[in-house]
Amino acid sequence: MFAVASETREAGAELRSAVSWIDSGLAALILGSCAIVTVAGLVQVSFGTYTMSIADAWYAVVDPQVWTNPGYMLQLFLGDWLGGGVAQLFGLSTAPPDLSRKTLIVWGIRLPRVIVAVLVGANLAISGAVFQAVTRNELASPFILGVSAGAGLAILLTLVVFTGLAAFLPLIAAGGGAVAFGLVYAIAWKGGTNPVRLVLAGVIVSTVFGSLQTGLFFFTEDLGVVQSAISWTTGSLTGVDWEQVRIALPWTVLFTVPLTLLGARQLNVLLLGERTARSLGMSVERVRFALSAVAVLAAGTAIAVAGIVSFVGLIVPHMVRQLVGSDYKRVVLGSVFAGPALVTVADVGARLAVPGTQLPVGIVTGLVGGPYFLYLMRRTEVGQL
Repeated sequence: MFAVASETREAGAELRSAVSWIDSGLAALILGSCAIVTVAGLVQVSFGTYTMSIADAWYAVVDPQVWTNPGYMLQLFLGDWLGGGVAQLFGLSTAPPDLSRKTLIVWGIRLPRVIVAVLVGANLAISGAVFQAVTRNELASPFILGVSAGAGLAILLTLVVFTGLAAFLPLIAAGGGAVAFGLVYAIAWKGGTNPVRLVLAGVIVSTVFGSLQTGLFFFTEDLGVVQSAISWTTGSLTGVDWEQVRIALPWTVLFTVPLTLLGARQLNVLLLGERTARSLGMSVERVRFALSAVAVLAAGTAIAVAGIVSFVGLIVPHMVRQLVGSDYKRVVLGSVFAGPALVTVADVGARLAVPGTQLPVGIVTGLVGGPYFLYLMRRTEVGQL
């Protein structure tokens, strides 16, 4: 019995040690962000052609008919084929539950938009946090290495030239961002890379790809294609559904978030400078490339389902750093929660700003992020850029 008690105390001590870096400031940030996401999500699911009160929306979200039917939940998050197969494997019912009209509207149409906003915010925020550490520049963003320009060009090429591939648009967007990152890294390579060359190469690629994007608009007379392209390049959550949730969720849960948390220690070392990192035995180029690849994957995941939502990757990591300190364990975890708070609030603003019209969420984040970027630029010394 004493041995069991001793093992229990040791396990408790190890657990406390493992989470000791989660201080009161980080806990407050996480709880506050969750509260903001909850309130903004309830407001979001309350508005639409079929209007309902906040209370009705809340009841629809927590409807026991949904939460007590795991087979239905699996089909929503994994799809009919995979979710249904998993449900049958565990002997769960795949029959659709008898849901009220309000619950069907909330779970079938409106709630996926909130979930996608959460996934997009988390991915863009941690992508920005990684890029700011890799480049050692607090003005960096997920798009400083040309990821957004590459994704935007791939989107426009698909919509204007390769229209038959429109069904694969999300994958093409992510691939375009990855290609742009590869070009940036190749341009910046000169027996190695450094933060300055990476930033300058990103500016070069973004400028060239941006010019090509503008030129492509002159090759189409279909206004529908132009509107669709503008929606992608400005970032929009209008019309997203469970398909977009199923695209972004596995990449976020299985790859981008855990890999970034695992790489937090390496990010802290990179911030000390290349010489110090090498003296500590780090292979700087390999680590920088690997962490940048994770950041590109995170940004590509967000772009694939929502288009180019600007400034989230710039604003969130910087604000989190001001609140919880510079330890990247705290910065990454804080960004995972603060990013969704910003995007869900911005999406509510985009939804309600102009009655009868749904603005792209990227416009709202751009209006907020532009002045904030100017503030950061003015308070940052030239030598730090």
